[in-house]
Amino acid sequence: MILAAAAAIVLAAVAAALWGSGSWPSALTVDLNAPLGKANDWIIDNRDSHWLFLYFFGHISGAIIASVHAVYTVLLALGWAGVTAAAALLAWRFAGPRVAVTTLASFAVCGLLGMWVPTMRTLALMVVAVAASVAVGALLGLAAGLSDRTFRALRPVLDTMQALPAFAYLMPVVLVFGIGVAPAVLATVVYAAPPMARLTALGLRSTDKGVLEAVESLGATGRQRLLTARLPLARRELLLGVNQTIMMALSMAVIASVIGADGLGDRVYQALSTVDVGSALAAGIPIVLLAIVLDRITSGSRNRPTARTRTIVEWATGALAVAVIAILSAQTWPTTWTLQIARPVNTAKDWLVDHLYTGLPVIGGTADWSAHYTAWILDPLRDGLQALPWWGALLLVAILARLIGTWRTALTAVLALAAIGVLGRWDTSLDTLSQVVAAVAVTLVLGFAIAVPVARSARVERLLRPVLDVCQTMPQFVYLIPVVALFGVGRAPAAAAAIVYALPAVVRITSQGLSQVNPGAMESARSMGATSGQQLRQVQFPLARQELLLAVNQAVVLVLSVVIIGGLVGGGALGYEVVFGLARGDLAAGLVAGAAIVCLGLMLDRCTQPTKKGAHDGA
Repeated sequence: MILAAAAAIVLAAVAAALWGSGSWPSALTVDLNAPLGKANDWIIDNRDSHWLFLYFFGHISGAIIASVHAVYTVLLALGWAGVTAAAALLAWRFAGPRVAVTTLASFAVCGLLGMWVPTMRTLALMVVAVAASVAVGALLGLAAGLSDRTFRALRPVLDTMQALPAFAYLMPVVLVFGIGVAPAVLATVVYAAPPMARLTALGLRSTDKGVLEAVESLGATGRQRLLTARLPLARRELLLGVNQTIMMALSMAVIASVIGADGLGDRVYQALSTVDVGSALAAGIPIVLLAIVLDRITSGSRNRPTARTRTIVEWATGALAVAVIAILSAQTWPTTWTLQIARPVNTAKDWLVDHLYTGLPVIGGTADWSAHYTAWILDPLRDGLQALPWWGALLLVAILARLIGTWRTALTAVLALAAIGVLGRWDTSLDTLSQVVAAVAVTLVLGFAIAVPVARSARVERLLRPVLDVCQTMPQFVYLIPVVALFGVGRAPAAAAAIVYALPAVVRITSQGLSQVNPGAMESARSMGATSGQQLRQVQFPLARQELLLAVNQAVVLVLSVVIIGGLVGGGALGYEVVFGLARGDLAAGLVAGAAIVCLGLMLDRCTQPTKKGAHDGA
């Protein structure tokens, strides 16, 4: 350890002597604009003639389009009453009558808001995207959960898939697959599959060793151990993975509309382009309701572990009832059964802005909060990071990563940060880093504070669950306009939207980790007279360490994704470059900035997500 520290100091001194101590030296940068520009031109020239596009990408695109069209055709054939009845039937069978009532009310609201047809288009796209995301994520998680080597190999892949901002990979996807449904589904899968993979691997790798030894002692094969012990014991993590995949897939609905995906996302995008918060909310609410319904149905078995197996006769009877309802009802929602909420919502938004933006006694208005957050937190943090010598920043990252991980972890973090400098995005990346660090810190403080009562009280969990669903599934774009109206244009509104969006995932993962702590350990702590706070600090938090680190990881990823979108509202830095590259169709600008964001996310991940072995080594 001492020798390594001495070597690092010597290398830092040599680097300072050769390339100076300021920002990243231009002599160590690489210009990728020319090769990426050539790749862009080659794709455009060969997209309609090369065999790779005609016989490989073309078939993938065709299969996706056919799948979405088939689901949409079925939904249209069922009609509004048939779809509602089918959803209610599934909810009742899997999650009970209360969720069935929620499902009926949710689909009714979608119709009342005049969004029935866009809702069906979004539902068809999401069914295919979520199914593909769950399948891909489960397979990757299964491989990572059963093999340490595969886990280490897949980890940077998952980091890249989830950290790369959607705007960055929309451009290459559009270049290859064109505009429409296929690129929208593929972009959603890239974004939504990693949580399923991570949680599947976490569930399999955290299986009780005693249970596995007991099953193995009975002569079970590897496959039998997987099917009878590891997968059943990882059931909660698997269901949480499905939940997170659904949430993240639906959060992509608006972004996917940028590249031609029709439905609710397109309505939100069009409304926000005219700063019409009311119309955007009218289309955003059905997205939230779809997420709530899908979440309740897919996780219903977790809340009903003793539910008896449904027979074929029961399912056939239910299907027959749905068919009869579909035949007897109209196909589209009656136009006379609609409510217009755009005008009152816009009026309420204007009132809030008029009364909260400035002039509040003592505490000041939201404009003052935004200015103070920027001047007291963001600016000093950004200036401090940019004032560091480039080799000093690398050394600091190496120390932080090594304190909680292995030398391999530290090396990966340093290389990721160095790659940002090589790409020529050093100062802008540090600006983005300051925004991410500040927003993640606030998110974790709030998330851990909320997760404790959620983990300890079933009533609190039930009360907060719909709120968390709304916050996590409401499209990021919907947050931006009211946030900008309240906080003005700049980095503060991007941070506010990022905190609101990332908070639910932190609360969910943390609360689940705290609630699943070994009951024996908790009972032992109570029998020794430990107070509630001591149980939390000395038992629950240490035993839920893996879940807490995963929560930190998800906070970093989700905050990054919204900070990038914040480039649309004055966030600047890498977010602006990514959005600007997509708007101009500039593959080089968008991908280079996107690659810098991936490196930034990878560096933050390695500084906060050490392997178990690395944690022991650093202890």
